[in-house]
Amino acid sequence: MTNMNLINWFRFASPQSFYPLAGKLVPLFWTLALLFGAAGLWVSFFVAPTDAQQGEGYRIIFVHVPASWMSMIIYLAMAFWAGLGLALNTRLSSMMAQALAPTGALMAALSLWTGAFWGKPMWGAWWVWDARLTSELILFFLYVGFIALQSAIDDPRRADKAGAILALIGVVNVPIIYFSVKWWNTLHQGSTINLTRAPSMAHTMLWGMLLMALAFWMYSIAVSLMRLRAIMLERERHTEWVKHALE
Repeated sequence: MTNMNLINWFRFASPQSFYPLAGKLVPLFWTLALLFGAAGLWVSFFVAPTDAQQGEGYRIIFVHVPASWMSMIIYLAMAFWAGLGLALNTRLSSMMAQALAPTGALMAALSLWTGAFWGKPMWGAWWVWDARLTSELILFFLYVGFIALQSAIDDPRRADKAGAILALIGVVNVPIIYFSVKWWNTLHQGSTINLTRAPSMAHTMLWGMLLMALAFWMYSIAVSLMRLRAIMLERERHTEWVKHALE
């Protein structure tokens, strides 16, 4: 029974099989994104109390922190799929990496943008060459570099290999972002949510943060699946299954 289940799952490794599954999953993740987003925004901006030190301006963290988390998580996922495609020469894996990159770049840009809005009243400057901010900026450039490199190479297989190498090299930047506040003396505050100790924020603030994080997760999956379906149609346009899918 287990072997049969594995065989059933493995059949989704082909674009032809995964395309209709992705189409069914997209509405589900869009619905979850809207529900979690509405609940998260309500708790974050209308229920959570005003911060004693930062006032109302702290509420930018309900967008900034989830965007920052997702920028790192998506990069790890992109590098994983790119590496899998490089090692096993699987078409769908490389397509997954390509589909994730623009969403990851968006999250990194949103993290930097909201961080600037947060930093101005807190630090008195829109930007400082802080270790975490600088490494997050490097992450954004890695995303842009991955997208530009793949776009510059006409042959998809060569583009996938080149992009995979860049993505795998760039993985080293993710732990630098995460641990930068511990490794260096930075202006950026440390983590308020830690698996080894109780969170240093009010419960309503924590719930707002987690709901927004879930909304960002669902949004990222929905958008990436939509983009993946478009990439499948583009790359497989000469195959019979695409001709049937477009009929």
